[in-house]
Amino acid sequence: MSEGAGLVRPDVSAADAAAIARERYGIEVVASELGSNQDRNFVLVETDGSRSVLRVDNPVFGDDARDAQHQALEAYRAAGVPVPAVLPGADGALTQRWHGFAVRRSEFADGEPLVDAGYLAPSVLAEFGALAAASVNALAGLEHPGLTREHMWDMRVAFEQVTVLAPSVTDAELRSRVRTASDDAQKAVAVVADRLPVQPIHGDLTDDNVTGRRGADSRLHPHVVLDLGDLGLGWRVAELAVCVSSMLHHEPDRPLRALDTIAAFHAGAPLSRDEALAVWPLVVLRSALLVASGWRQLEIDGDNDYARERVAGEQAIFDAATAVPLAEATELVLDRLGFDSPAFEVPVVEAPVVDGSEGEVPERESMEDDAPPPDRAHLTSPLATLLPELDGRIVVVDPGVESDALGAGRWTAPGAEAELIAGAHAQGARAAVVPYGVFRLTRTEVDTSDAAATWPVETEIHVAPGPSSRMIAPVEGDLKIIDGSVRIAIDGGWELDLRGPDLEPTRNGRVEKGESIGRLAASFEIRTLVVGLRRADAPSLPVEAIAAHLVTPDRVDAWRRFTADPAPLLSLASHAQRDGADDELRRRERIFAEAQERYYEHPPQIERGWRHHLVDTTGRSYIDMVNNVAGLGHGHPKVADAANRQLKTLATNSRFLFRDLAEYSERLIALMPEGSGLDTVLLVNSGSEAVDLGIRLAQAATGRRTVVALREAYHGWTMASDAVTTSAYDNPQALETRPEWVHVADVPNSFRGTYRGDDTAERYLADLAADLDRLAADGREPSAFLCESVLGNAGGVLLPDGYLAGAYDLVRARGGLCIADEVQVGFGRMGSSFWGFERSGVVPDIVTIAKPMGNGFPIGGVITSRRIADALSSQGQFFSSAGGSTLSCRVGLAVLDAMVEDDLQHNALEVGARLAESLRALSNRHPLVGPVHGEGLYLGVELVRDHESMQPADAEAAAICERMRELGVIVLTTSERSNVLKIKPPLCVTIESAEHVVAMLDRVLSEGW
Repeated sequence: MSEGAGLVRPDVSAADAAAIARERYGIEVVASELGSNQDRNFVLVETDGSRSVLRVDNPVFGDDARDAQHQALEAYRAAGVPVPAVLPGADGALTQRWHGFAVRRSEFADGEPLVDAGYLAPSVLAEFGALAAASVNALAGLEHPGLTREHMWDMRVAFEQVTVLAPSVTDAELRSRVRTASDDAQKAVAVVADRLPVQPIHGDLTDDNVTGRRGADSRLHPHVVLDLGDLGLGWRVAELAVCVSSMLHHEPDRPLRALDTIAAFHAGAPLSRDEALAVWPLVVLRSALLVASGWRQLEIDGDNDYARERVAGEQAIFDAATAVPLAEATELVLDRLGFDSPAFEVPVVEAPVVDGSEGEVPERESMEDDAPPPDRAHLTSPLATLLPELDGRIVVVDPGVESDALGAGRWTAPGAEAELIAGAHAQGARAAVVPYGVFRLTRTEVDTSDAAATWPVETEIHVAPGPSSRMIAPVEGDLKIIDGSVRIAIDGGWELDLRGPDLEPTRNGRVEKGESIGRLAASFEIRTLVVGLRRADAPSLPVEAIAAHLVTPDRVDAWRRFTADPAPLLSLASHAQRDGADDELRRRERIFAEAQERYYEHPPQIERGWRHHLVDTTGRSYIDMVNNVAGLGHGHPKVADAANRQLKTLATNSRFLFRDLAEYSERLIALMPEGSGLDTVLLVNSGSEAVDLGIRLAQAATGRRTVVALREAYHGWTMASDAVTTSAYDNPQALETRPEWVHVADVPNSFRGTYRGDDTAERYLADLAADLDRLAADGREPSAFLCESVLGNAGGVLLPDGYLAGAYDLVRARGGLCIADEVQVGFGRMGSSFWGFERSGVVPDIVTIAKPMGNGFPIGGVITSRRIADALSSQGQFFSSAGGSTLSCRVGLAVLDAMVEDDLQHNALEVGARLAESLRALSNRHPLVGPVHGEGLYLGVELVRDHESMQPADAEAAAICERMRELGVIVLTTSERSNVLKIKPPLCVTIESAEHVVAMLDRVLSEGW
């Protein structure tokens, strides 16, 4: 057995280590042991607190190997790869001797252990790949006799070692899996083994041998490379495979995330095609060896706690490495690195393709089994190359994410696909085709952390009830009947599969294109035929008799290579799709200004929404916790119908007389508190315009210019609304660049403001009164006091009790008007009240509204008194082209109706209370969770590094949002400190979805981000 296979560690204690430090290095230390499978490692702490590491080598390692390691450290340093230096002993030698053992002392590498870091972000996975590439580049020119040695961790002998060590695995099922996986992996490696470059490699560049340090993004990043005990000659690609294997246990349910590591290695140290083919088989071999050696180590060294603790993690690595079929994982590697598939020629027919979704198949004569093949004119008709007697209309149904037929949430019904097919037949289709490669919205699952299987690798043909019809071969090849299905092996390495319960094949052997191969049985029911075109080397998939097999989005790139669209063989147009989010992102970045904000490092392409869910182009669903614009929820059918009807009848503006303008305005006024005096409406088309108009009204009505706005507020992007926007989050120079007519008052944030805790209203009001006195002394009496009724931009922070009423009294006493910005917090979002200002028991003079008014359609407005509104006439006429148009009024009315019918304010109250309670409970388990602000469905989860200092956890918050997106939750940050998770979903959000959001946040806080 080669070096390192089941070695017993040197019998050296912590007391011995302290003695070694004293005798060989002349230092007094306290020693404590670090884990190791076959050596002994100790941390040495001197009296001044300085630390170093003592390594006692297993006797099997010779001086040549140690000298090679020392040269490798120099090579790393020369290449800029951080490594700890070996410290000489009292006699100046790097290697010391103690009781027959070779001993070395190294610098202590500061940092945190990465092996226990939990989840690793995509950027961190990529950094490991870049580090592995830097390692092979640094060591490529190293030459030393100590590099040539046999040891068990050399991946060139991994299979042999697994074979020897596997009997130590006493779990019979696991042992069988290890043997089978290593056999398959070895066969794959053997094909390319002679062509894999060999060079010096670290050999154990894993998360256990790299220390991490926190970056500005709060994540743990790889930093210092440790432990060159496995240094030697080996396959260059093995450095990558070993590194990748150690990434897998960080999220074993998603092994394909390690493709980021592989791609980053390739960018720094380009792999050959042969090396790319070897990567995943070597990952599997490494994982199998870890399991086998771990069990062997326990067998001979049962007191090795380090080895015992590692067994479970090593099995997690093996389970992850083998979770995806080996051939599929290899194909994904090839695709990610830009290598073509094997040289298989995709078969095509000569006949031109006809789009079966348009028109009908031409009439043709009935044919008997012994009839000659149809002529080429017939073959140009959809499906005629397979079912020549199928007369009538052929329809390609669309189960995709953007399908018009799946609006109003019809895709959520369990029988949605059957309905599409039945609908096509009801309209006279003789066959309904559900195409290959279309991401199926009908298979989307909601409230889940993982994407559903949505991409079909086959085509389904659903033939209407009718008589038996002949089937012909659309290609030539060797036909086999397998369990009632047909497989035609095509020259070029492809196979055509046909299956279905009504398929009656009649022959085996060689067939020519157009020859009869059986019949589709007569039936009074719809008959289904599944057609697949795949490479002969494709891994097998579970077979469903009457449905295409589907794969998850992360596996599509492999199956786009393993399969081909049968459409050309059937004279149909291809409808196959791929995830184009990266292309769309590049397109956006090319034409958008830098100032135009975008969410997420790797944004999904969202093209559909329903209620409180968003769906990307791969059919992946997300719980939407931020789109307060869609107050009713996405895709509300009554709003869509109202807009559609109005667009068909009339599109004009508020200068014309039409019924809906007065109807909508009256409905808005009726929502104001009784006796409020707010009886006049001015309609615009955005919140920014509403605030802008509200300021203009106040200035016109008072004859003054000065507006008092609160610090840390956002009110819009027009010149006036931006002038009163004081948030450094939106504009880092906000406070320094306000125009002279804006006065910024202190924000009454009882959690982070000047005064904190309960009963702070009076102190904030005293400061506001002093501000107003100073303004008066300067001849700047206020025209208006502008305030969000809840501090939305701060994260949903509620105003201190009594503050808003007191502020209104102070301002009105000085002749100013009070403007309530309800753009975000109004329209039932508070749950306990329709308007945010109602919870403070006040009535403003001017109310600005927008976002949810149109459920995504741009509507804004100002509600005020006639006296104030009429003051605007002194400055001329008011008009907004889209504000108060026929379309916006009709949409606005539909929204108000739906809010009542769907009882959304009550839902905000009920779900919001449950959600807030569950979020607050997280603070008992996770120190990062601070106060939970807000009410109803306007909440904010403040993340802090310390509950005393309230240091904002801004980097953590951003990283958590990225991780939540991976788990199917859209949540984003807000506040000037960017440390508050804003929770303002569509008001239709359910208890089930809310609980899932909390569960995912709990998971992220537990596993890492």
